[in-house]
Amino acid sequence: VQLVESGGGLVQAGGSLRLSCVASGRNIDSIDTMNWYRQAPGKQRVLVAAITRSGSTNYGDSVKGRFTISRDNARTTVYLQMNSLKHDDTGVYYCHADIRLPTIEGTSVLEEWGQGTLVTVSS
Repeated sequence: VQLVESGGGLVQAGGSLRLSCVASGRNIDSIDTMNWYRQAPGKQRVLVAAITRSGSTNYGDSVKGRFTISRDNARTTVYLQMNSLKHDDTGVYYCHADIRLPTIEGTSVLEEWGQGTLVTVSS
């Protein structure tokens, strides 16, 4: 599976951006949860939002009520709608996927990361 993000850019505080992540390649039908992570300068990567194969969502505390994660019907594209952006939302946003593959022993979970897209929020 390959993940390609797009939609990052420079926006003023209070503005909005919509990020997209497109999955392609082998095993895309085995993608389970898809996630967005953010890595701010000098900080660790943190989970921003997650969406399961069935559509259940989860958000980091700092973005609840402002960000919305969604997934297309084919479950190969995930979006992150970001509203009321703050300076602290600045960072590189990475798309991440959990891929569940059946094995003789049970299930193997693989992880895949995109290359990231930069979001800069000016205050």
